[in-house]
Formats: sequence, C-alpha cells, structure tokens
Amino acid sequence: MADPAPASLPPKRPLRQDGVLKADLCIIGAGSGGLSVAAGAVQMGASVVLIEKGEMGGDCLNTGCVPSKALIAAAHAAQAVRDGQRFGVHAAEPEIRFEEVHAHVHGVIGAIAPHDSVERFERLGVHVIKAAARFLDRDTVEAGGETILARRFVIATGSRAAVPPIPGLSDAGYLTNESVFELRERPEHLIIVGGGPIGIEMAQSFRRLGSRVTVIETFGILARDEPEAVEVVRAALLRDGVTLLEKVGISDVRRDGPVVTVTLDGDSAVGRCVAGSHLLVAAGRRPNVENLGLDAAGVAFAPKGITVDARLRTSNRRIFAIGDVSGGPQFTHIAGYHAGIVIRNALFGLPAKVDYTALPWVTYADPELAHAGLTEAQARKGGHDVQILTWSFALNDRAQAERATEGLAKVVLGRKGRILGATIVGPRAGELIGTWALAIASRLRIGAVASAVLPYPTLSEISKRAAGSYYTPKLFGSATRRVVGFVQRFLR
Repeated sequence: MADPAPASLPPKRPLRQDGVLKADLCIIGAGSGGLSVAAGAVQMGASVVLIEKGEMGGDCLNTGCVPSKALIAAAHAAQAVRDGQRFGVHAAEPEIRFEEVHAHVHGVIGAIAPHDSVERFERLGVHVIKAAARFLDRDTVEAGGETILARRFVIATGSRAAVPPIPGLSDAGYLTNESVFELRERPEHLIIVGGGPIGIEMAQSFRRLGSRVTVIETFGILARDEPEAVEVVRAALLRDGVTLLEKVGISDVRRDGPVVTVTLDGDSAVGRCVAGSHLLVAAGRRPNVENLGLDAAGVAFAPKGITVDARLRTSNRRIFAIGDVSGGPQFTHIAGYHAGIVIRNALFGLPAKVDYTALPWVTYADPELAHAGLTEAQARKGGHDVQILTWSFALNDRAQAERATEGLAKVVLGRKGRILGATIVGPRAGELIGTWALAIASRLRIGAVASAVLPYPTLSEISKRAAGSYYTPKLFGSATRRVVGFVQRFLR
C-alpha cells in the first residue's frame, strides 16, 4: 500500500450537499484491490468514498493469503525439526500445540491489520462507510443510510468459497477458508474436497502439523500447472503421508456425531467411503455479485463474475470491476495490478488495459511450484515454434548445501529464443519466478537471462543455468571447435 500523503498536501474529501455525499470515486469492497485504489486515488488528489460491510483487508488478510501463509510457516517449522537429521542435527518428533499455532496465525493477521484499518484510511482522507452497498441507479449508491453520488465507481467485492452441490454436504457441515483458520484444536483426520492450490497447501500443512489428511480431487491435482512440476509436488505430498484420491467424485456426505463420511464415486472408487473428523471444501471460488443492485446500475454479470472489457470497465462505462469479482485470474496480486489499471483510466483518462502475458502464480507447497507466462501446452496450442529448456536443482550447489535438491526449472521458448513462459518447482520457487515474469513482460530473449551475473552460491543460478543451456549445443559443438583451433594457430 502507498505511504500516507505529505502533511503539506491535505487530501481532497467528499462533499456533502443536500444530504448526498459527492465524490470523484466510490469503491465498494475494502479488500486488496479496493484498498489499493483508495490509497492511490486519494493521494493523487481524488475524493474517495470506500464502502465495506465486512472486515477491512478482505479475504486476503483475514481468511486467505495471510493466515494460510502463516499456517504454512508453522508447518515448515515443524518439518524443519524432523528434517534436521539430514544435517546431523537430531531431535525428537516436534510437539504441536495447536492452540499456539492458532495464536501465531491470528497474531500475523493482527500485525498487518492496522495497515488496512479504517483509521489509517481516514487519516489518508478516505471517507469510509462500514455497511453493505447497493446501487440505486446508474450513478448512485446507498450504504449505511448514506447516498453516494460519484463520477466513477469501482466494484471490488471479491469472491467466496464455491460449495459444490453434493448431497448431504450442507447437513453434514464443512469448513472453508473462512472458518478453517478458526480451529483451535488439531483435526484428527481432515478430508479436503479439491486438489487445487488451496487444497494442496492446506493438505501438506495440516499433515505436517500432525493431522491425517485425505485429498479428493475430481480431476488431477494442480491441473493448471506443468505435469513435470506437479509430479514433484505429488511425490512430496505422498512422502509426507497425505492420501491423494484423484479422478474421483463424491456421491454423498453424511455425519454421524463427530464422524463425517464421504462416499466416493468414479470407476476406481464407486461405493468406497472415507471417514474423517473434519471436512474442508476447497473447490474453487464464486464472485460476490449478489445484493449489489447491479441490474439497477446497468452492470452485466454472469456466474463467473461481472463482465468487463480490457480496461476493466463494465457495461456501465462509469463503473469498473476489479479482482476476483471481475471474472479474471483470482490472485491477490492481480487485484493490485487491476488497481493500477483503474487509477490510470478513472483518474487520468488513459486507455490502460490488462495484459496477462506474464501472469505469475505460486502454489506454496514444499517444494513450491511457481509459474509465469505460457505453459508448454498453451504455447503449442497457440502455434508457437516451441523449444524447451530445463535445469535440475540437483545441479545447483546451494540446493545441495541445503539438501533441497528436488525440482527443476522449465523454460518455454518461441522463435529466436523469445521467452514465452517458465515454471520452477523447488525451494523458494516463488521468489525465483520474478526473474522470468520480468523477462516475459519485457519481451526479452533468452540471452538476457543467460548473460546475467548472479552471486554464487544461490538458488537463483538455476535460472541462469537453464537459460545458458540454450547455447550449449552450438557453444560446445564441432563448429566452435574448428573456430577455436583456427584462432589458436595465430595467437601468441
């Protein structure tokens, strides 16, 4: 988030005329995207009204990115104790005090919350209304008894966990990301419906914190990622003791006291049952479009979200939609990216458009799986002349020193060495993928990464080594040998 504006530049505030609040910009939703727009716009001189009916910071701070990564950190700490013997450091099985894990997770949320608070944004000059919002017409919103008239509106209401229509699920009870981080006692056996990034991250974390875990996935886990990289993560999950049931459906769910039973469906599992103590649904997200008065505002929407153009404008050109609710990629960093697009459009009238060419994402398993740009399958489907480069973490000296040699870097190239995409699965892959995201966004060729001078020994060298392998056939081929032999005849 941007820093507070200098005191010498007092913020422009909304005006109240005839009982109506008038502002340059009205934002509905104080999650990552909405807060970014509000902070940026008010510090650039716009008057801003921000409306939020729930917790400031939205899903990311309270029930998503922040608590999940805090839980993952606790799971990493537990696993580090178990893995110490690789380095000659021996310890007993760690004692997991789940109440203290819960306190750690919520302590992290509490440490970040002031940055997203009502008080901070009001100090910036934003008029914050804590209430539900709905459009009265194409240019008016009502919230908390206030009527707001604005030049432009931004809908940033995010998404929530999608609940599949499984017979008995509602009666049996289940957890989602909105409730799983409230657990104060460790689940004995956690059944997870969904093998996407959220399901996989939670599966490994709870397993490392001492729970039995079973993942049920209709297709294959992490279906959007490169198959070679997924295999590395799958092997790690199985080694940790996570049970993976892939290409399996669910026919019904029932609860008998403390036991929840899931009946499986599918060619290999029809009639088979899995019994556990808790059930977590992690089967995708649904946009929050209900009760906003979108019809009154002339805003078109569909089950996947609000319909927007490349400038994130809705069918009502004075209203923008950003983040998960806009039906695009559902990542916090995309909501922040959308905020910049909207600010350029709404405040400066510039025709800024979204471009997902270099879109990165990370699954924070151990090892991490990170990706940017096109996968190999996408590149081939797009008609590119594809060349693939790979490099193993086993050939990286820092990875060897840390005994973290599982994984690889895979780079997808087009004609003349243009970088189209990259995947890294391995230690701190989420930190390493930034090099490739920048290279793709800048339309660089592979030589730019191959010629970089990187510190030794670091994990980042895997990118340079993968890039350098592009030149290996020519550099060490017969033609080079002939040239070197010829030149050496004349050198003194």
